[in-house]
Amino acid sequence: MFFHKKETIHVVDVKKANPRFAQLLLEQFGGATGELTAALQYWTQSFHCEHTGIRDMLQDIAIEEFGHLEMVGKLIEAHTKNVDQTEAYKSTLFAVRGMGPHLLDSQGVAWNANYVNEGGDVVRDLRADIAAEAGARQTYEALIKLAPDEGTKNTLVHLLTREISHTQMFMKALDSLGKLTDPFFGNIQPDSTVDIYYNLSTDGKDERGPWNSEPTFRYIADPLAEKQS
Repeated sequence: MFFHKKETIHVVDVKKANPRFAQLLLEQFGGATGELTAALQYWTQSFHCEHTGIRDMLQDIAIEEFGHLEMVGKLIEAHTKNVDQTEAYKSTLFAVRGMGPHLLDSQGVAWNANYVNEGGDVVRDLRADIAAEAGARQTYEALIKLAPDEGTKNTLVHLLTREISHTQMFMKALDSLGKLTDPFFGNIQPDSTVDIYYNLSTDGKDERGPWNSEPTFRYIADPLAEKQS
């Protein structure tokens, strides 16, 4: 059961409409990294999750993301209202589609269910969720730099902040499962190559770091010579 409360989680206050910026905002309404994608991703994942606490978290965050979708929609609505005769409006997608949000990204590409990343394993899904929040945060950072007024900027900063909060929640959930830094999950055991790092980019200096060094990895400096031996 859902109830819609006629007020947003955070204030949406736009002083001056800017339809060109509204077209950029479509990225977070009907785009791959947008709020609709996140809401449907976490909601769908929750039905696969047998861990009652993590299931509850996924549903709580999904519902918050629907609230964020509403905020982005209101921003787009405010930035396209009463400007339909302006040259700025005529140069945007809204000239054909009409004012307000649409299930399109900033380039006019329709939202696609393939954006939703869910796979039926809680570890796999939580890792996908961390990546989703990172993508959304990157998009919000770009939008904040271009925000035409303080009210819009303040709303976008709040939305970016919640992406960070959700990332922390997903990381804590993974940590509670002992899988925050453990790459192994599932039931099939890996073979003997699991700790091998192959040096396959040989132009210039070979860089070394914790990603290809002991004790976690065996570094194979010359994979071809190793194979021939």
